[in-house]
Amino acid sequence: MTKFALIFYPFAKALTLKIMVVIFWISLFVVFYNYIGYGILLYLLVKGKNFFASRETPASTAIEPAVTLVIAAYNEAGFIAAKIRNTFELDYPQDKLELICITDGSTDQTPDILRNYPRVKLLHEVQRNGKTAALNRAMQHVTTPLVIFCDANTLLNREAIRNIVKHYADETVGGVAGEKKIIRSDNENTAGAGEGIYWKYESFLKRLDADWYTVVGAAGELFSIRTALFQPVEKEVILDDFIISLRINERGYRIAYAPDAYAMETPSSDIREEHKRKVRISAGGFQAIVKLKALLNIFRYPKLSFQYISHRVLRWTLSPLSLLLLLLTNIILVQETAAWWWYGCLVAQLLFYIAAFTGFVLAEKQIKNRLFQIPFYFLFMNIAVYQGFFRYLKGNQSAAWEKSKRR
Repeated sequence: MTKFALIFYPFAKALTLKIMVVIFWISLFVVFYNYIGYGILLYLLVKGKNFFASRETPASTAIEPAVTLVIAAYNEAGFIAAKIRNTFELDYPQDKLELICITDGSTDQTPDILRNYPRVKLLHEVQRNGKTAALNRAMQHVTTPLVIFCDANTLLNREAIRNIVKHYADETVGGVAGEKKIIRSDNENTAGAGEGIYWKYESFLKRLDADWYTVVGAAGELFSIRTALFQPVEKEVILDDFIISLRINERGYRIAYAPDAYAMETPSSDIREEHKRKVRISAGGFQAIVKLKALLNIFRYPKLSFQYISHRVLRWTLSPLSLLLLLLTNIILVQETAAWWWYGCLVAQLLFYIAAFTGFVLAEKQIKNRLFQIPFYFLFMNIAVYQGFFRYLKGNQSAAWEKSKRR
């Protein structure tokens, strides 16, 4: 070994270890911030905002504007009658509530069942072009100032429409996001339990998001917009609800949150159905990041970009990558140093992955265990992001309805 090599090798090794340490801590910060830290920071920001806000109680603003409820249905013959009955029971004047059901591509009896309800305006085409194309077509028939979108496999609470429209008394509100609730049962599987916990956490973050500035991406199960703000969405778009609501944000309007207006649905029938849904959403997330690239400019949209990047973009990009880097750098640091800290971190990570794998085995056997379902579902979501990313790169994720089997 040359004299130069003798001098350079220790320096290079020390530099490499320092880089590994930096990558480890940055990765840990990204994962912590995205899933826990952002919620804590947002909570503090909301508390600070409320402390300096006016203490006056806002006047009651009960309004009853004309509303159109648009229901997208694909092969929902087994549930659509219950959905229509639920819709007829909503507490809102019938003369101010128009109903549109769009069933493009359905090959079962869904359109025939809907023809039995004269009050429902049925839009049906044999060709299946996807939900985005269907919504674009449905919007051509909407004449009311407000429109509410909801899925055919959900049930709404009786006061849902009233609790949504009241937010439009504020002229800065361009849309309203309702809440998604998973109907849980004592014998639900691990997929259902994990999905339920995830949506409870998401609802908590949405409430904070709305209190700070705006909800970042409405869920298609139940959301509303001002009809005049609707822009036709490209037919290849996978996450139509996400794109529609954030483009309204982009125009300077807020998306309010109505936790007292909720859509209830059963969880995925099993872990494979939930996996199919998560991969599709992840592919759509990468597509949305590209189409909404203007929102990454924090100087142009200070509040919105901060929320969008912290809540959504990190979850679809750096967080899954950081999980992998955390493990790889930790292994290298254990091999190259004798510090007990790195051994402890690696043991903690391995225990987490063992717990997640145990949760996977139990999910495969349809056995629910609360101790393992959280690490399993967390890792399950992040693996789906990797799969969604490669599906997006290949361009083989269709925007057509991907109906998941529900319990």
